[in-house]
Amino acid sequence: MSSLLRKRIMIIGLIVIAGVFPFITQNEYWLHILTLAFIWMIAVYGLNLLAGYTGYLSLAHAGFFAIGAYSLGLLTVKAGMGYWSALALACLITSSIGLLIGLVALRTKEHFFAIYTLCVGYVIYLVIDKWDSLTGGVRGLIGIPAPSNIGPISFQSPLSQYYLILFFLLLTVFVMYRIVHSLTGRTFIAIRNSEELAQTIGISTMKNKLTVFVLSTFFAGLAGALYASFIRFIGPDIGYITIIFDFLTYLLVGGIGTLAGPIVGTFLVVWVSQSLQFLQDYRMLIFGPLLTLLIIFYPRGIVGAFFDWRIKRSYKRTKRSSKARHSKGQYTDSQSESEQKIKEG
Repeated sequence: MSSLLRKRIMIIGLIVIAGVFPFITQNEYWLHILTLAFIWMIAVYGLNLLAGYTGYLSLAHAGFFAIGAYSLGLLTVKAGMGYWSALALACLITSSIGLLIGLVALRTKEHFFAIYTLCVGYVIYLVIDKWDSLTGGVRGLIGIPAPSNIGPISFQSPLSQYYLILFFLLLTVFVMYRIVHSLTGRTFIAIRNSEELAQTIGISTMKNKLTVFVLSTFFAGLAGALYASFIRFIGPDIGYITIIFDFLTYLLVGGIGTLAGPIVGTFLVVWVSQSLQFLQDYRMLIFGPLLTLLIIFYPRGIVGAFFDWRIKRSYKRTKRSSKARHSKGQYTDSQSESEQKIKEG
């Protein structure tokens, strides 16, 4: 009970810190970086649902991120659609393409699935890069509008967009929490632990895998659409393979298969990367070994290592209290025997 209370207090505290951050610092650069980090977190949450809770590592999510971004850009710039309807349609388009790709990709497993999705991601990048008449090719797409007003609330300033994207991040975390702690989430975990065993107890593994794949692409598309309206310019590079490696780095550092992992990993990696900017290209000489050591010694990431430490501590406490109860029981028995002997004279 006290653990649950502490967890809730910590969550409320983090939300309050994120809410007052723009008033603590007047540095617009850090506000911009943190807003971008929020967008990455939404995309990483989608990847975490698929890779962390179902055990299928997709390397096509940079492509889905780009599809979401270009869908919003094309619908608003070329089709003249309103922002909010374009945002909803961009997520729908990304999920629909994810459904078609998932129908084929999920017939493969393990490294074959990873290789197939890597190829799909690269094909998406090539389509965006080469389809010049639609996407603008290497020139990219410019003039993407900021989110339109909702009544009196305007989203034209960086501060208002910060709060808007923070709202979408909190909504994503809430939805993920509900999914993971539902029967559907338990089903995903059962498939991750043993797909064959899940089939023997009557779980439709293909249906559930397809569901989680589509959900995962939905969040990648949402993150891409928010990125397009925040940066206002997109190019084919946002769908390149390096982006998916960034997502994986955030996820592995934070903790794959944990709810807090995407936030912790993304925030930490972005902060360290920005702090080492003065080293320019040489910063990877420091950052690379640090990342390697972290993955070797803490394969479940920072959050996973923290959970492991808590489990070990709880186990030691239980063991100590069990020993203490056992010793007390022996003392009571010996005391009773002594008292009985005294009574018998």
